[in-house]
Amino acid sequence: MKILVLGSGAREHALVKGLIRTGTSSENIVCAPGNAGIFQDAQCVALDPNNPGEVTEFSKANRIDLVVIGPEAPLVAGVSDALRAAGIAVFGPSSAAAALEGSKAFAKEIMAAADVPTGLARKCFNLEEVSGALDEFGSPFVVKADGLAAGKGVIVTSDKTAALEHAENFIQQGMGILVEEFLAGEEVSLFFLSDGTTVMPLAPAQDFKRAFDNDEGPNTGGMGAYSPLPWLPHNFVEEVTNRVALPTIRQMASMGNPFVGLLYCGLIVTERGIKVIEFNARFGDPETQVVLRRLLTPLSSLLHNAATGQLASSPEPGFIDEVAITVVLASEGYPVSAAPTRKITGLAEAESDQHIEIAHAATKLDGQDLVATGGRVLSVVSLAKNFSKARKHAYEAMSKISLEGSHYRTDIAKKVSDD
Repeated sequence: MKILVLGSGAREHALVKGLIRTGTSSENIVCAPGNAGIFQDAQCVALDPNNPGEVTEFSKANRIDLVVIGPEAPLVAGVSDALRAAGIAVFGPSSAAAALEGSKAFAKEIMAAADVPTGLARKCFNLEEVSGALDEFGSPFVVKADGLAAGKGVIVTSDKTAALEHAENFIQQGMGILVEEFLAGEEVSLFFLSDGTTVMPLAPAQDFKRAFDNDEGPNTGGMGAYSPLPWLPHNFVEEVTNRVALPTIRQMASMGNPFVGLLYCGLIVTERGIKVIEFNARFGDPETQVVLRRLLTPLSSLLHNAATGQLASSPEPGFIDEVAITVVLASEGYPVSAAPTRKITGLAEAESDQHIEIAHAATKLDGQDLVATGGRVLSVVSLAKNFSKARKHAYEAMSKISLEGSHYRTDIAKKVSDD
């Protein structure tokens, strides 16, 4: 099976590594556009992943059997629609179905129709409406951009001025705003493969959104993650499947927008039970790095079966009985400001540990030098028998990597007990 992976981040590198680790030959994987790390594992091509026509023509010319869409932008751009129209199997929802991520308000409407548990919310179109909704729900304030914001559209703060400034930023970009009630509890990310009718859960993970230790600083796209979650109740996955994922998929199908691809359920375990914080329409980053690191089942088969309506006949995915954590290395100033392109060293030394693999995000080769080109630069992924060992290997590896001005969190999975 020849597979085209669209994207250029650590999530896509984790997908490529997961495909290879579970049986797909690297010769049968193409990534567009990829990055310096992905280039070491698979063929990379200079293709615009957001151009439906370009992706479709390339897939036809190169006899691609399956296209796996990593980021959200190609989904909203209609790349999956064009591929399906050409008869090419694609793992990724249509542009209409991707509205589950592209519009927070649409997602709330779907949840209401499907009786999926979630928090209260108000859709606002100007600052006066936002201010009124903030007063209605009270502090802490939760403000979300009703559109794609690269993981940076949400603010949770006790400062009303900061909440209003966040809202104003996205209103000026032409977006609506969702003000939501604050939900207290532990957050969980749970991925579901969907073929439009059937869903199949992967392993739960927890990510760390704040930039700095102790959940301080601004929200980011994610600074680390771990899996599994030993503190979850034994029936957690079953409950989310029956209360959240299946009703959502069935509601989408009933509206004529079957959801084929990855349904990312961002959940919170509250005193009043499990509630949905948000949906995404693709694999999450950095959770993908830890979930796929533990996967034993051939990833290509799972994705192809979902893309071709055969998920019901697929075996349940198996996961290795070890734990995985990932720590993200970010450039100076991330997520507030952008750093200049800078040289990275020490990756070979870091990966010399058999417990470690590195998923590249914003990297490229500049002559013989590897350089960082963006905010989140790479993910150090560690697999070990328990969390204390996984943390030890991850942070020892991170200490060998040098990037001027960079930062990372030192508390990923720190609170998880190995008992």
